[in-house]
Amino acid sequence: MPERYMREAIRLAEQAAREDEVPVGCVIVHDGEVVGRGFNRREGAADPTAHAEMLAIRDAAGRLGAWRLAGCDLYVTLEPCAMCAGAMVLARLERCFFGTRDPKGGAVETLYRITDDPRLNHRVHTRGGVLEADCARLLSDFFRKKRA
Repeated sequence: MPERYMREAIRLAEQAAREDEVPVGCVIVHDGEVVGRGFNRREGAADPTAHAEMLAIRDAAGRLGAWRLAGCDLYVTLEPCAMCAGAMVLARLERCFFGTRDPKGGAVETLYRITDDPRLNHRVHTRGGVLEADCARLLSDFFRKKRA
C-alpha cells in the first residue's frame, strides 16, 4: 500500500524537476484519500520553507480544516529535513513513509531522529526505503543534468 502513494509523490517530484526545482514530492493521506499534495517550490516561490512536506501539510490542514493531522500519513520521496520533521511532529501526523535517505540533511533516521524523540510530545512512526531506487534516481538524474 505505501508504494501506491509513493508513486503519486514521485509524480509530484517529477513535476518539480520540470520546473527546475529539486525533485521532491509529497502526499498526505487520510482514510485512503489524498488530502494534501506538495512538491519543492523554493526557487519559484523564493521561499526557503517551500519544501514539499511543508506545502503538503498546509494543503492537508486547509482541506481538513484543522492543524492537527492525527490519523494522516505522509509519503515523501526524500527523507525529511529538521524543519519538515518538526512540522510533522507539530501537525501530529501518524506516520511518515519516505523513499531515499538524505545523508546531508535527513532528520528522521540519518542525522537526527526528531520524529522519534521521547522528549517531544508526539512521535511520528517512520519507515524509509519505500521505492527507494526510483526516488534516488530522480535526484541523481536531476543533479547530473545540473552539473552537465
